[in-house]
This record gives sequence, structure tokens and C-alpha cells, in this order.
Amino acid sequence: MSIYKNFYSTSALFGHPTRMAILVALSDGKALPAGEIAKMVKVSPQTTSEHLTKLMKTGFLNQQKSGKYRYYYVANPKVAEVVEGMLALSPEIEVCSMRDSLDKKALSYARTCYGHLAGNLGIQLTKAMINLDYIKDLGNSSLLTQKGYAWTQEFGLTSTKKFLTQTIPYHVDWTERKFHIAGPFALQLTKKLLTLQWLEEGTIHRSVRVTPQGHQGFVDEFGFKPAEKE
Repeated sequence: MSIYKNFYSTSALFGHPTRMAILVALSDGKALPAGEIAKMVKVSPQTTSEHLTKLMKTGFLNQQKSGKYRYYYVANPKVAEVVEGMLALSPEIEVCSMRDSLDKKALSYARTCYGHLAGNLGIQLTKAMINLDYIKDLGNSSLLTQKGYAWTQEFGLTSTKKFLTQTIPYHVDWTERKFHIAGPFALQLTKKLLTLQWLEEGTIHRSVRVTPQGHQGFVDEFGFKPAEKE
């Protein structure tokens, strides 16, 4: 039907393996140069440039210049949400090598999605915050409670009062098939955990690891010991 023509063209962009690989690589919200993206998706710089141009034209990606380099990043959280949603609907990752196994294990344990915490650790954190009555589970989203707002002030988060009335969205995690908190609140919380050095970047792109200090911090602050999945 011609009325859905715009949808067909958009879905075609997501349907190309290389373009999807580019979007997955950039879904943590960071900006990367074309050369690094090409190495990650394992295609030539020329081919990568062609796909980046197409994704730029449709508004899926933006770029920023720094010296002689151009850095590409996902234009808005909605793009990352669609990518994560498609991954969640897809069959589980097939492991064909030891490298694949290690990559899957690291990404399943903890990673970033447009800056917020995802993976098993993100799910554990979400459950803990619900159990502590910091957020109220609404089914498809959550809401910061008065108790939670008081905690955010003690923990050093800022501008959180709006989440008393503005819902905190859930994302279905594509590796664990369960939900975790997302959106601006989750982004702010993840930044704080990184600032406290409870989390650090992992060796696999988009993966994060819990530091020894973080293991104790999660126990003291949230009442759970992060699953040992690294």
C-alpha cells in the first residue's frame, strides 16, 4: 500500500546488515570516527562512508567535527530504542567461537545503551530500586517515589524532581529478555556510577565492568551483589 511507502523506506535502512551493524555499534551513545566504525563492522572505509551518508540523510545519525576528523553518533534515543527492540525480537546470538562466547558474556553481563546501564546488571539494579521503593513499577515504565527522590539527593543526583511526575521508561534487554530502566533518569544514574568508579569500560565495545569498589558499593547502596558473569 502506497500509504506505507515512508515506512518501507525506513525499514529498508534497518534491514541492511552493514547499516544495522553500524547502528548497533553506535547505540551506546558515543561518537566514533568512520575509520573506527569500519573496523568494528568489518567493511571497507569506502563502504562504511556510503552507509554513514545514507544514515545521515535520514536523520538516524549526526556528525561532529574535531580537527580533521568527523565523528558519527546516533541522532536521538528513539533510534537506539528501535535497534535494541529489533535485537530483542531476534533469535538469541549464535556462538561460533571462543571470541563470540566471551563477547556475548561481557555484553550480557553489563553494557551501555545510549548511555544508560543495560544487561544483567541493569536488570538487577532496576529490581533493587523497585524493592527499595525508590521507583514504583507501573508495568511498562516506572515512577520515582518520594523515598526515591530523597535518596537521589543523598546519592548526589540532580534535577530528579521531575521524575516524580515524569515516567521512567523500560527497555526490554535484548541479551536477557527482561526489562531495565532507561531514559534520562537511568542515564544520570549510570553517569554517577561511572563517576564513583563503581563501573568502568570493559574490553569489549559497549561493555562495562564492576570494579572492586563497585561490588561493595552495590551491596551497601542497593542491597545486592552484582552477578559474577565476567
